[in-house]
Amino acid sequence: MISVLVNAEERRIREGTTLERLLTDLGKAHSGIAVAMDGEVVSRADWPSKELSQGARVEILTAVQGG
Repeated sequence: MISVLVNAEERRIREGTTLERLLTDLGKAHSGIAVAMDGEVVSRADWPSKELSQGARVEILTAVQGG
């Protein structure tokens, strides 16, 4: 198990967990969100192959409509 920060909240996940798996495990819809890891935006196409490492910082941003 490794520790990562997801929106500033510490989480323990299995080593080798990908960004896509993390989002699925958190119940996040894969549309309408953007994800940054360690301060860099990660392309949606890279989510399935982007493995999280010890201490990674993940920010999940949700698009909001309004006026």
